[in-house]
Amino acid sequence: MTKLAPYACHPGQSRGRRYPEEDAPTRSAFQRDRDRIVHSTAFRRLVYKTQVFLNHEGDLFRTRLTHSLEVAQLGRSIARTLQLNEDLVEAIALAHDLGHTPFGHAGQDALNSCLKSYNPDSAGFEHNLQSLRVVDVLEERYPAYDGLNLSFETREGILKHCSRRNARRIEAREPGGVAHRFLESPDVALRIRQPSLEAQLANLADEIAYNAHDIDDGVRSGLLSLEQLEDVELFAQYSRETLEAHPGLRGRRLLFETIRRMLSAQVYDVMKATSATLDSAAPGDVHAVRQHPPLVCFSEEMALKSSSLKRFLLQNLYRHPQVVETTQTAQRVVRDLFAAYMDDPAQMPQAHSDRFDRIDVAGTSVGASRRAKPERVVADYIAGMTDRFAAKEHERLNGCVVFPA
Repeated sequence: MTKLAPYACHPGQSRGRRYPEEDAPTRSAFQRDRDRIVHSTAFRRLVYKTQVFLNHEGDLFRTRLTHSLEVAQLGRSIARTLQLNEDLVEAIALAHDLGHTPFGHAGQDALNSCLKSYNPDSAGFEHNLQSLRVVDVLEERYPAYDGLNLSFETREGILKHCSRRNARRIEAREPGGVAHRFLESPDVALRIRQPSLEAQLANLADEIAYNAHDIDDGVRSGLLSLEQLEDVELFAQYSRETLEAHPGLRGRRLLFETIRRMLSAQVYDVMKATSATLDSAAPGDVHAVRQHPPLVCFSEEMALKSSSLKRFLLQNLYRHPQVVETTQTAQRVVRDLFAAYMDDPAQMPQAHSDRFDRIDVAGTSVGASRRAKPERVVADYIAGMTDRFAAKEHERLNGCVVFPA
């Protein structure tokens, strides 16, 4: 195992789990977290939850599962060079999308709207918060408590974004816990405390991965062309480099080699830029890391190129009329499902409707007495669905096929 830097997260110094457990004889705390995530029900469902393109649109487009694996691979590669904890980066990467709804961001936006419309005081729906909710409450694998009982450091990395309102809700249940850093500044305009370097790295690896594979999926779908991408500096630079090395290369081989070079350049850029910020800041330990602005970063030049690529994808892929049309249909499916289950909870499996009478507070053991709010139970059920199951449920409840095979 790579020797860990002083500012890395050392498993022996973890802030621990909400329910104390004896150490495993052969695995560190973060290795156990990773293994629990991989064996969870929510992780298996990611294979049928898609990114930009929906499950019925093709077998070769990225799913949340393949995306999470790509993020973990990129994160581990960078962590090894920076002497950060690879196991923690991998655990965060594999868990970061567990709370995503079916139909990608379209489903998330629709479910958030449903919750807010039904109850203006609702916390709404944030997929990062839902990912934490999955590992803290919704997984049912252990006899003494709900959730996976993950380490503080893994849970902190999963909750990479959180509104102050929702942070206050979490803080009330878990004082000084994973949401505390979002509340430490009394002025919302001031910067929040940062999480561990491993959490920062998993977040940036997520960005690198989805930018690259959205290019690949966009070209595969026919919605983007190589000619269009030549207007994007980050892509064009490595396309030219590829053609210089392999004159006459065309089609998918040109695309794949360009993306490979683009990914490598970003990975090495993060390594170099982050090493420089760490040398300058010289944090002595994890606690010191949290006092600084983000330390895992691109160089200024690469950050600009990455931002330009994201703007291109927003305008030419995510807002493409074909994607928008599918998005609107997906949102209708989620809204219809939410309305149907709220009107008749018996349409859900009994295990879910029974949750109306169970605890809905992360950090408490099985059998506690507070009732879960019906709208949250319904949202949890819908959020856990795969694309194809949501479409089939909509067909069962509404008698119409919205996504023809």
